[in-house]
Amino acid sequence: MFTTNTYLQRRAALKKSLNHGILLFLGNDESPMNYADNGYHFRQDSSFLYFWGMDYPGLAAVIDLDEDTEILYGDDLTVEEIVWMGTQPTLLERGAAYGISQVKPLTNLKKDLSDAVKSGREIHFLPPYRPENKIKLMNLLDVHPDHSQEKASVPFIKAVVNLRNIKSDEEIAEIEKAVNVSVDMHITAMKMARPGMKEAQLAAAVQEVAVAAGGQISFPIIMTINGQTLHNHYHGNILKPGDMVLCDSGAETSLHYAGDLSSTFPVDPVFTSRQKDIYSIALAAHEAALNKLAPGVPFKEVHLTACRTIAEGLAQMGMMKGDLDAAVEAGAHALFFPCGTGHMMGLDVHDMEDLGEVYVGYDGKPKSTLFGLKSLRLARPLQPGFVATIEPGIYFIPELIDLWQGQHKFTDFINYDRVNEFRDFGGVRNEEDVVITKQGYRVLGKRKPKTIEEVESLRS
Repeated sequence: MFTTNTYLQRRAALKKSLNHGILLFLGNDESPMNYADNGYHFRQDSSFLYFWGMDYPGLAAVIDLDEDTEILYGDDLTVEEIVWMGTQPTLLERGAAYGISQVKPLTNLKKDLSDAVKSGREIHFLPPYRPENKIKLMNLLDVHPDHSQEKASVPFIKAVVNLRNIKSDEEIAEIEKAVNVSVDMHITAMKMARPGMKEAQLAAAVQEVAVAAGGQISFPIIMTINGQTLHNHYHGNILKPGDMVLCDSGAETSLHYAGDLSSTFPVDPVFTSRQKDIYSIALAAHEAALNKLAPGVPFKEVHLTACRTIAEGLAQMGMMKGDLDAAVEAGAHALFFPCGTGHMMGLDVHDMEDLGEVYVGYDGKPKSTLFGLKSLRLARPLQPGFVATIEPGIYFIPELIDLWQGQHKFTDFINYDRVNEFRDFGGVRNEEDVVITKQGYRVLGKRKPKTIEEVESLRS
């Protein structure tokens, strides 16, 4: 945990952001795999962690803005539970560590909220993403699960986003710990990969690094020879000579701050000339995006800089043609780069995605509906304290190529004959995590090998 004062300051800042009513926080519960005592690894709700700190199930909390009170709801362990779980601090003792002096049994929450509703008071809650919390809202506030997202409090969402978007020095230090472990995960995969191995062996070794460091993985590992599938969590393929492996993985610290890195490396000791050509273009787009980062610069411009760099490189290879600025504006480059250049990162690997990208990454402004650009998770002007990923890539997706070619789409900008020579190529990306500073930006953590020379030095 951070210091008690950190959580007191966070809750105090939140109270200044809203005027009246009750702020309701629902912590997460255990999630059974197949029966109650056999649960998935517990993960507390990130906004609950941010303001209340407590990392165990069965909790709720409220901030009464009108009365200026903070109440933690939960239950102490019974003797039967202590038999299985061991001696645990009481709820009051746990609350005190985070600056909370008033605690109540969980059963009191419904009555307290009902009394507030009867008095005409507004109850603010964040959009739930777990089914059990949707059911809780139905029982507590008579909010049907089908309507829980739309009835979430927009002022509450905006207040939380505005606080969590700006990372403190202690948060950045914790994220940097996660990134350092993440770098070790990627170096392990680069060193270990050999023809004849299963993707699953690499994924297992990478996860071991995260767990051995005292944390967990921050999202399901992508370890695949089919890098053209953006979120490929299948690990059943055998590595063969001539393949490349795309590893997208990150560590989560014991305080649940995330790292998120991507690497692409050959199964052979060195890249082929064809692999080098595409890898070099993707890396150039990565560096161009980094060089564009600065306070006040809209991240959309960072993304478009990466897009233009990819278009220029592919034009030199004969895959794109014509007016490249017009091609990017029309979205022709999205045949090769159908996703975004990056996203916010912090307590969540896609920070606060449960609260809505339109608030986190767009400051409430609408997103584009253009293919490719609509997948950009971050577009707003950058501010010091923002932590984001930089991850442009190049992907050859046969189904997308066939669809666009069959539709004669963007024939002024795309040479499909040349593109089809690479339809079996797969995909490439590099990814690093950055913090925006007053002067520009800083790449977080120790260096991850990313140049062709650096990667090949680990493959020998």
